[in-house]
Amino acid sequence: MQVKSYKAGSVGTVEFDEGAFGGKVLYRTLKDAVVMYHANKRQGTASTRGRSDVKGSNKKPYKQKHTGRARAGDRKSPIWRGGGTVFGPKPRDYSYHMPSKARRVALRSALAGKLADDEVVIADLGGFPQPSAKAARKVLADLGCPRRAVIVTAERNDPLYRSFRNFPGVEVRTADELCAMDVVAGGLI
Repeated sequence: MQVKSYKAGSVGTVEFDEGAFGGKVLYRTLKDAVVMYHANKRQGTASTRGRSDVKGSNKKPYKQKHTGRARAGDRKSPIWRGGGTVFGPKPRDYSYHMPSKARRVALRSALAGKLADDEVVIADLGGFPQPSAKAARKVLADLGCPRRAVIVTAERNDPLYRSFRNFPGVEVRTADELCAMDVVAGGLI
């Protein structure tokens, strides 16, 4: 399979074996992984006051019978204005985890999808001995200036990370940090 490549300021193509990614996108597993990552990012701090949390008296507002009105227990009742909320949200933890094998399958599926859509570029970005946003902007411009990109490196490279960190939508990850959500949310360099 031909994949775009970037080396020394020029864009070309290079042969790439996609057999390691299965070639097939497992959409259900990929969706489950994306939903899991979104759920794990939730704060879970939404909170409402129930009738036991609302300020007020437990005294009956008027007698039970002979008023012509509906019977009422106290002013904290959910059907009254200012009363408590029924089954409202309370702080809780929304996070859960898929099995690690399923997460790896989701990552392979995401990479296979990006390969099928021709959104993968194999780049030699060795020219970052020190941080340079100007050089980083040139790399993005040479590649067609993608709005979103994920730059994956073999090991941690601080000058490369510092060069790309201020660009919105551009993420720098090492290969062992990469997850399906990163691949789905951005391009891939």
